[in-house]
Amino acid sequence: MLHGDLKALMEANLREVFGERDREARREAIRRTYTEDVVFADPDAEVQGHDALDAKAQEILDGAGPDFVFVPDGPFYQVQDLGYLAWAFGPEGAPVLHGADMGILRDGLLAKVYTVLFT
Repeated sequence: MLHGDLKALMEANLREVFGERDREARREAIRRTYTEDVVFADPDAEVQGHDALDAKAQEILDGAGPDFVFVPDGPFYQVQDLGYLAWAFGPEGAPVLHGADMGILRDGLLAKVYTVLFT
């Protein structure tokens, strides 16, 4: 992944961080994807920093079935330093949740990620 490639960073956020069940692999992805002071916000909470983001990803995965995966659910959009990527979450081919992530790029890494859930 190229440092600063917003589409690649948004896909890493989805698959390599929030979709990664191996903690060591997820921690490495966090290091190369986000600023140290990253802010992640979803309808439940706002967390800041690598450790808190890792804990949030683990919490989401712990609450999901072992066959649940995140997959992109539409095209990627970018306006300057803002990226948008819709996703689906659930067993492959049978998602139970849809949403979108919006990420803000700073110094070549994601500095803020906002998650919206579609109902």
